Parts: sequence; structure tokens; C-alpha cells
Amino acid sequence: MTASPQSQTDLSVAVFAADEKGATDLVALDVKEQFALSDIFLMASGNSERNVQAISDNIEDRMLQSGVKTIRREGRQSGRWVLLDFGDLIVHVFHHEERGFYDLERLWKDCPALDTPVKTAEELDLVNSGEPGVE
Repeated sequence: MTASPQSQTDLSVAVFAADEKGATDLVALDVKEQFALSDIFLMASGNSERNVQAISDNIEDRMLQSGVKTIRREGRQSGRWVLLDFGDLIVHVFHHEERGFYDLERLWKDCPALDTPVKTAEELDLVNSGEPGVE
């Protein structure tokens, strides 16, 4: 069993949002077979605490714009590792140093990787939504 089509759509929105704020090393894993509470983990890195916060804030904003609410958020104030739970998609935004230390990719190495191509705002239907400050 693989991640649901909705989870993959949510992944595309999160990847777009992370890319908008300069996230690096985006890796998505299909964890559905090993983790009953979610379909996909997305890991991304930022270069500073402020960058990690900006990436995570933008992901939350863009997900909300696409109709997906954040269920839980952890770690935003420290800016070292922010966890965003959207249900079937869980996003980990790391400071690059924490990413290397915790190495979630190694811990979840049995899970298949998913493609993370960056789609355009038009492809994701995120343009002219009426949201202030959003294209």
C-alpha cells in the first residue's frame, strides 16, 4: 500500500512552500506501511534558526491556503527542529546541524523514497486565492 493521492497532493504543496523559503535537501518517505498514523514524512533543512522558522511558517500558510490545517506543531520557538503534523503528512524542518545528528533518513531507511519535484503555484492552484500577501 502506498501513500494516498491526497497525501501526495499535500506533499507537493509542502515541497513548494519549503522551496519558496530556500529549504534544502528535501526528502520524502512513504511511511504508510511502517507507521500507522501517517502516510508521508517530509524532511527539509534550513541554514539558520530564522530560516527554519520561515520555512515552517510558509509550509503552514500554504497548506492552510490549500485547505489543510495543522493538527500539531512542535519546536517552532527554538528553530532547530520544527515538526508539523498535517495528519497523513508529517513535515520535519531541521537546522542542518540537527538534521545530521538525528538522521531520520537512516532510521526510516526501509521506507521507499518519494519524488519531490517542485510544482508551480498554478499547478497547485495556489494563485489568486484572495489570501493577503499571497500571489
